[in-house]
Amino acid sequence: MLMVGIEGLALNAGERGFLRHPSVAGVILFARNFSDKNQLQDLCSDIRASAPRPLLICVDQEGGRVQRFRTGFATLPCLQDIGALLHSDQPAALALARQHAFLMASEVIAAGLDLSFAPVTDLGLGNLAIGNRAFAAEPERVAECIAAYVEGMHMAGMAATLKHFPGHGSVLEDTHFNAAVDGRSFDQIAASDLLPFRAGLNAGADAVMMAHVVYPLVAPDPAGYSRHWIDAVLRRQFGFNGVVFSDDIGMAAAESAGSIASRVQRHLSAGCDVVLACPPASVAEALDAMPEVDFDVTRFDALRAKSPAGWSRLAADTRYVSALEAMHTLEKS
Repeated sequence: MLMVGIEGLALNAGERGFLRHPSVAGVILFARNFSDKNQLQDLCSDIRASAPRPLLICVDQEGGRVQRFRTGFATLPCLQDIGALLHSDQPAALALARQHAFLMASEVIAAGLDLSFAPVTDLGLGNLAIGNRAFAAEPERVAECIAAYVEGMHMAGMAATLKHFPGHGSVLEDTHFNAAVDGRSFDQIAASDLLPFRAGLNAGADAVMMAHVVYPLVAPDPAGYSRHWIDAVLRRQFGFNGVVFSDDIGMAAAESAGSIASRVQRHLSAGCDVVLACPPASVAEALDAMPEVDFDVTRFDALRAKSPAGWSRLAADTRYVSALEAMHTLEKS
């Protein structure tokens, strides 16, 4: 199945056609699709009305530099600001992680969406794409925060997506622009980057997004193209039965598979349930590449069923007000 990107603030005729395609699982929105809350709610309503079946509407609303919706939304600090408190006040840091998650998720739901791809579960070791999107460098500290963050998202009624499996933080390259290779052994990765993912899965995370990173001592292909990482490690060794998302096929590190069609097919063959085609220009070719088979949508339908009916009055919810105040305090500190 495909998660597709759209061009602007409203659907065009071609996009309405895409949404009727049986392989489309949902839409991912970006800053280019947002002007204000009313426009966003209208867009989400139009997306749902244009599709013949229930879709997921998603976003990356992490906080810090990756916050697609800003005007009318709370300013969300980056996760690193929360992780920095772990050394001095661990209980306070974990409480802030839960509140950040609750605040983010409840606002996204209230705007008419289903899912924010969060939390970033990578280690903060200087990767150009991750940077301050990660809680910390130490695996044990990140693991604690991830478990708390998943709990906070669930409190708001949103499914949690751990990204980018099996860990993007220990390489320098930004996979949006360059290929990335992590030359460590599986045992080294398991003792560090995989610890937060285990913690998130133990906390009940509902989905995982794969990394476009290659780990050649473990498997020859980028993780999202690797049946070893998805089936042998994530499914069988970790016992995960939720939804596996690819990362965006428009990123430079995904180009190792060749054409858009090849990227889609390689992800599906490796075991991804949903492939992200974020650039609107890639959607038509990605749809043409979808095999004419009946997909097993059991896992996807289970994830979609967790989508809440929506929040009607955020300002009246004491948990929302407390979380908003906590983020304001953190921002000023």
